[in-house]
Amino acid sequence: MKGQFLIAMPNLTDPNFFQTVVCICEHTPQGAVGIVVNRPHPFLMEKDIFDELQIEAAPNKAPQPIHSGGPVLPGEIFVLHGKPFGWKGCLMVTPSLAMSNTMDILLEIAQDRGPKSYILSLGCAGWGPGQLDAEIKENVWLTSAVWEAIVFDINNEDRWGAALKKMGIDPLLLSAAAGHA
Repeated sequence: MKGQFLIAMPNLTDPNFFQTVVCICEHTPQGAVGIVVNRPHPFLMEKDIFDELQIEAAPNKAPQPIHSGGPVLPGEIFVLHGKPFGWKGCLMVTPSLAMSNTMDILLEIAQDRGPKSYILSLGCAGWGPGQLDAEIKENVWLTSAVWEAIVFDINNEDRWGAALKKMGIDPLLLSAAAGHA
């Protein structure tokens, strides 16, 4: 599932994942980790994180939202980003998308010298061994390839619907009922 989107089905009512799009960054027999890409934090901005970490931001840096990346490790910072990829601890998700969570990338983002395309998030989504596979079989998630335009170029509130439409699915016609043959 690495490099795939998980798109929440309408029957997923868990408030952490209702109508979310999750980018799966790693998936092994030990479990999976991903970043929710369409949940801006209700009140935090990048500046708040930079201030907390005592990182000086460029004076002309445009305000950017922080995302709620998921309920796991809510105090940890994760960066889902495009090029460049030479950061310490950079985990390639696809050939053109990576996840990092080290100070070097944060320092460069604060100075507007980091990746052009990125999402800064607090927390991540995580699944234990076999858990994600079981949820997919239970019709909790739809899966598709990651489309970077959805992650970086579409408004947060439109990403869930855009991911479904990219798959050819009208969100208004999507049924919450599961069917198994």
